[in-house]
Amino acid sequence: MLLLPRIFYSSRTAFHNTSNWPSVTALLKHFSTFVTPLSTMSASTLDINSTFDLPNSQYKIPKIGFGVYLSPKDLCVKSCKKAFEAGYRHIDTAQYYANEEQVGQALAESGLPREDIYITSKIMSPEEDVESTYKKVVESVEKLAGKDGYADLFLIHTPSGGKEARKTMWLALKKAKEEGKVRDIGVSNYGIGHIDEIATIDSKDALPAVNQIELHPWCQQREVVDYCKKRNIVVEAYCPIVRNEKANDATLGAIAKKHNKEPNQILIRWSLQKGFVPLPKSDNPSRIVGNADIYDFELDKDDMATLDGLDQGAKGAIVQAVSNS
Repeated sequence: MLLLPRIFYSSRTAFHNTSNWPSVTALLKHFSTFVTPLSTMSASTLDINSTFDLPNSQYKIPKIGFGVYLSPKDLCVKSCKKAFEAGYRHIDTAQYYANEEQVGQALAESGLPREDIYITSKIMSPEEDVESTYKKVVESVEKLAGKDGYADLFLIHTPSGGKEARKTMWLALKKAKEEGKVRDIGVSNYGIGHIDEIATIDSKDALPAVNQIELHPWCQQREVVDYCKKRNIVVEAYCPIVRNEKANDATLGAIAKKHNKEPNQILIRWSLQKGFVPLPKSDNPSRIVGNADIYDFELDKDDMATLDGLDQGAKGAIVQAVSNS
């Protein structure tokens, strides 16, 4: 409730005596203590602790994560701990990266409460059946969080193994969720057809919590992104900084200069403003910190339109674009 100056309600007589009325300046000054200026309201509310709700889940996922793709074991622990110092609370690893144990070590040595850190891993291929595949998932969870621990999110890393492989991995992850070893399950590199297939494996309304795909201005994968967003599937962006391959791009450089930021920071900020969860990766301490320094500026409509205009479709992928058939 706004409190009017006392002169407005002290008495009927005082109110009708216009000489007692406060000036417009005084009124504005008074109201300014209660009303947020429009310029402040238009500023981004994003920060490194911002989260998305996950579909059909009681849990949330941080809007930015730290990737450890093939981070060497001797560096992975140091890099994760540096990421924690920089404010990251979300680590993205995989069985294929061969550093789950190092991620777990970094978490244990950080002194941070387990519930404050969001950990994602992925399974690349199944074992001979659902039960043995489930055990493979549990092995990963124990590397990450100990015998009685859990992973926040576990993904099928790729659909490329075929329908039976996808089915086995999904059912194994579903069991891991039911057993409390994993809180949420999802997919990576899945196209529309692969996601639709899940309903034939599981219940008709079953959906992944997350689809992690390659995303950056040169590979925007709009068809699958739109599909996921309509179904409230969170879209994660790997390779958000294009592995530094576009660091010298003139268009990107001009926007970076405009905001007094590095090209990588512009790309991560673009990803955030598109509603993705970017997963920048680095083992360079200064870059780890710099990649998190993206909350003191905002790309305007012209910046976003310019970056959106760089899309090359599947040709712009440096790893892979999904198949939507």
